[in-house]
Amino acid sequence: MEETVTDLGSYIPYIIIAIIMLTLIGMTVKIAAEYERGVVFRLGRLIGAKGPGLFLIIPFVDRWVKVDLRVVTMDVPSQEVITKDNVTVRVNAVVYFRVVDAEASVVKVLDHIRATSQISQTTLRNVLGQSELDELLTQREKLNQLLTRIVDQHTDPWGVKVSTVEIKEVELAEMMKRSMAAQAEAERERRAKIIHAEGELQASEKLAQAGVIIAREPVTLQLRYLQTLTEIATERNSTLIFPIPIDLITMFMKQRGQSDKKTTE
Repeated sequence: MEETVTDLGSYIPYIIIAIIMLTLIGMTVKIAAEYERGVVFRLGRLIGAKGPGLFLIIPFVDRWVKVDLRVVTMDVPSQEVITKDNVTVRVNAVVYFRVVDAEASVVKVLDHIRATSQISQTTLRNVLGQSELDELLTQREKLNQLLTRIVDQHTDPWGVKVSTVEIKEVELAEMMKRSMAAQAEAERERRAKIIHAEGELQASEKLAQAGVIIAREPVTLQLRYLQTLTEIATERNSTLIFPIPIDLITMFMKQRGQSDKKTTE
């Protein structure tokens, strides 16, 4: 029995050495995915970005930081903005960005995600504060491009590329909403009155042209009376009173007199 215990005790040093070796191997061998990079520091000095795949570091001498290169979708919290025409609105946005320089994102900024969020909020307030409300509501694409360009200029030294900044929602006070609704209704009424006036003008021009033609050819007035009589006669009326022009009666009387005179001769 004592011999068995002695044999096991002789293997303990080998077991300890094996555990130490496995631990050192685990600390030495690192793996980065395709969308990751490992930024390595040796005794505090930047060595470079490693990966993707397997790479080695020196335990207790090297330190590495994993950086994700995928696109990050970040919501910008609602910001209270006073526009150029002194209207208070609340605006939120979304920012799409990714790391293009893993070394700069670790060395030149403490937390590139938080830094991008803060600069996005500040830029959103500054840019929209220089715009009027109508521009904010109708020219959103232009403002998005301006925000993207400014934020990207600030994050470029950090190795961060901002691809898009989109304004998501603009919240207005209830009083301002009612005021804008009243303004829109007044604008619709103005357009309707202009269209109606233009129609009246065109109708009056056509009537004037018709009057000139009737004055030149009196028979057209008689034909118009007959046409109107035909249109009214198609309806189911028991009694129809229709004024007949004197000129039309005179014409028939002249024709009747001429026929009687011929008969007498």
